[in-house]
Amino acid sequence: MTSSQDTADRSLAHWSEAGRAEMEAFYVLATADYRRLAEAADWPSLLAGRRSILDVACGSGKFPVALTTYAGLPAEPPIAYDLLDPSAFSVDEARARLEPPFAAAAEHVVTLQDLPEGLTYDVVWATHALYAVPPAELGLAAERFVGAIAPGGLGFVAQATSAGHYVAFYEAYRAGVPGGADLAPYTSAEQVRDALVGAGADVREERIRYTSGTADRAVAEGFLQRCLFDDTLSLEEMEAAPVLGDHLAACRGTDGTYTFEHEAALLWL
Repeated sequence: MTSSQDTADRSLAHWSEAGRAEMEAFYVLATADYRRLAEAADWPSLLAGRRSILDVACGSGKFPVALTTYAGLPAEPPIAYDLLDPSAFSVDEARARLEPPFAAAAEHVVTLQDLPEGLTYDVVWATHALYAVPPAELGLAAERFVGAIAPGGLGFVAQATSAGHYVAFYEAYRAGVPGGADLAPYTSAEQVRDALVGAGADVREERIRYTSGTADRAVAEGFLQRCLFDDTLSLEEMEAAPVLGDHLAACRGTDGTYTFEHEAALLWL
């Protein structure tokens, strides 16, 4: 396995039925990411008149759930909702959670890089979805993303910055565990933005900051394991590891409560 591909492969392996418990533990905290995105824009206005969406790396469908829960979207007219993810498990999970106005349409069990050219949509979005794109393939992924936006359409990417928890924590993991330096880094919002611009997109950037946290060590462990796509490390082992332990100590209060600092870039195309 090459270092340019291993992080993507590890990610994909955890999007499976075998990883369900870990996934659900992660979303005890990570659901807040999607609520923040749902509340960050006037989605009813942005989606008015749109009739098709491509959800890139759809995961378990938390973003459309957040939109129908918090954004005040009208249930009509329906919007055809295509799902793209290299994990068939994820596509199934996301499809099962769609509610009006989103109507399940085509399924693409491929990476963004392998999306067939010629397909276009009124809206293309990727929300906390592009961290494991192999660095050597980011340019192609950006080209496919931009190419899928129909004339007059809307593109939207939400991704943690290099200072945000997801990217910074993975960097501490790479620095603090044996063999970590051989793993491909997560892709940051800055890298995604630059790749989209390189693919010809006109990108407007906003940033949002927020925290999530818990005093429940079991919840913290499940959340952090999923952040790393590594369920072999216990929370105690993470805390004892070099670099990684120092990173976690900075997130832990005197009462043992963990608070994670998030910074996400909202990229509008």
